[in-house]
Formats: sequence, structure tokens, C-alpha cells
Amino acid sequence: MSLNHIRPWRDIYRRESRQIMVGNVPVGGGAPISVQTMTNTLTTDVKATIAQIQAAADAGADIVRVSVPDEASSKALREIVPEVTVPIVADIHFHYKRGIEAAEAGAACLRINPGNIGDEKRVREVIRAARDHNCSIRIGVNAGSLERHLLEKYGEPCPDAMVESGLAHIKILEDNDFHEFKISCKASDVFMAAAAYQKLAEATDAPIHLGITEAGGLMSGTIKSAIGLGNLLWMGIGDTVRVSLSADPVEEVKVGYEILKSLGLRHRGVNIISCPSCARQGFDVIKTVETLEKRLEHIKTPMSLSIIGCVVNGPGEALMTDVGFTGGGAGSGMVYLAGKQSHKLGNEGMIDHIVEEVEKRAAQIEAETAPEAAE
Repeated sequence: MSLNHIRPWRDIYRRESRQIMVGNVPVGGGAPISVQTMTNTLTTDVKATIAQIQAAADAGADIVRVSVPDEASSKALREIVPEVTVPIVADIHFHYKRGIEAAEAGAACLRINPGNIGDEKRVREVIRAARDHNCSIRIGVNAGSLERHLLEKYGEPCPDAMVESGLAHIKILEDNDFHEFKISCKASDVFMAAAAYQKLAEATDAPIHLGITEAGGLMSGTIKSAIGLGNLLWMGIGDTVRVSLSADPVEEVKVGYEILKSLGLRHRGVNIISCPSCARQGFDVIKTVETLEKRLEHIKTPMSLSIIGCVVNGPGEALMTDVGFTGGGAGSGMVYLAGKQSHKLGNEGMIDHIVEEVEKRAAQIEAETAPEAAE
């Protein structure tokens, strides 16, 4: 059994919600929190878009969103969907026909705001297309694109305005007897987004898509998202997440998993616990960790690895991880396996040996959990 178990004092009690399906991915209702990203290629560049979707899927993306701004993109979607392994969400703004076309093209979900795609008749047509093609809907409220009457009412974007917008869109779907929807309430301001999501979580039982929109570049956006999404997830709010970064979509997926991993909500791959290093280190911790992160990307099994430079905290951390290495000075250190001291290891050739031990431990965990998976 992996040592990555959840202890009672760190349990997160997730908000109860309805469950919907996005293709073959369950969202809400206690299902694992799914990780999403969005392509940034031109959708009409079918080859590039498929390649980006597959790269995201290989990194662990459960769902990928694709923008469909015009009819040419709708046609491209017909070629893209059959070639990828993850459900596709079609991002639709204003053009109701694009929603119909996307559903017909095989999209698993439509990201729309029902109130922004035309009159009631057009809304019904999109809902009918979604229903006919087993397509769910995401209502996407954004502080930067709130309806004019709400901005006039509240004076500026605020949590109350965002929630009012979301509930109005929900009413449109429910009045048309459509319930296969999830909802997001995004803002680039962490405080505004967090407050809006808390209010929304109390007002509906719909699955919630979490995001801090337009969070920024890789580092700044990661930090902002970790603070905003991390706090909401800690409170039990959120059924699917997208980290919005001005970066490669693969990076969004990696950050999404790291946030979930840090809260014990979902595990994928090796969770490396490492020290920042200091003058006591018995080897180059920073370079070692950088190399191991790349060398272990192929491991998908949830497990933990500790890389600690000295014996101050090293043995204690190693006892709580699947594989551990603690520097001991004199050009060698101690290897720990499954929380137990195992053998000494010289610093030379250390990385290759650790990779080998991680691969062995991953295979052992997979073998131990195989019967559980079969049940």
C-alpha cells in the first residue's frame, strides 16, 4: 500500500453536488476532481490542435476545451474529436449556431452563457442540440463580461453580480428542463472569485468548475491560482479545475495536479518532497531534484519521494515516503524504501539508482492495488 494515504485530521469534506457527464468523465457527485486545460492553437489548424490536445492528455488532462469562434472552427471540430482521447468542450460566445454545430460535431460539452446567445427560441435550439447529442453545458460567468444591467445595478463587477448572473443562466436551462450543466464564476481577482464561488456553492447543487481567470504567467499565475483554488478546494468547493496561465496548456495541467496533490485530493505521478538545501547538504539537492523531476515524468502511479540534503529532517521525511534519499556526508547517503531504512548509496550514480527504486516501487504499488481496481 502506498504511504500516500489520507489521515483523518487532514480530510476535506467536499460539498455535495449533482453529477453530470462530460463525455466519459463524471463531474460532481463525489467523482474525482477532474483537471482541464484549453488549447491556444487556431482551431482551424487541425493538426496542431490535435497535437496540443494529445500532449495535454498525456500530461493527465481529463477534459480539454477548444474555442469555436466561427463556422470553419466548427468544421474543424468534426475532424478533431475523433482523433483525440479526451472529451472536448466547445467554447461558444454569442453565436448560437456555433453551439448547435459543435454539439453535432461531437463536443462533449458546450461552454456558453445562455443569456448571451440570442432570444429564447435560439436558446431552446442550442439546448435541443445538446440534449440530442448527449452534450452537457457549462455556464461560464466571468467578472470581465457581466451583463450591462448587472453592472448598472451594482456599479462594478462584484461577487453578488456574478452569482446573480449565474443563477439567471441556470434558470434558463432549468426552465427548459435541462439539468446536465455545471457552472463557473471566474474573476482575475482572487478575493472576488473566492467570494463569488462561496456564494454560488450555497445557492445551487450544480457541479462547480473552478478557475481564477487570466491568472498571469507561469510563476505569477501558478501562485495566484494556488491561493485562490487551493482555499476553495480546502473548503470542499469544486468538482473540476482549470488553471489559466499564459503558458503551454501542459503546464496548466501540471499545476492543476500539483494543487490537488498538495491537498490530498488527487494523486498522479511522483510527489517529490525536497529541502531548499543549505550548507549542510551532502549533495547538490537543487540539481538532483531538477533532474529527477524530468526523469520521473513517465511514472503515473501515485507515490512519494523524499530528497533531503542532510540528516536533520531527512530521516523523518523519508519514513513517510515510498522512496527516500537522505544525504549523510562523505560522498554518500541513506536510501529508504517503503518508510524503512534500506541501504547506503554513494552520491555518484545516485540519480540512476533512485529512478530505478522509484520504478520498482511504482510497479509494486500497482501490483498491490490491482485487485482493488478490479473490484
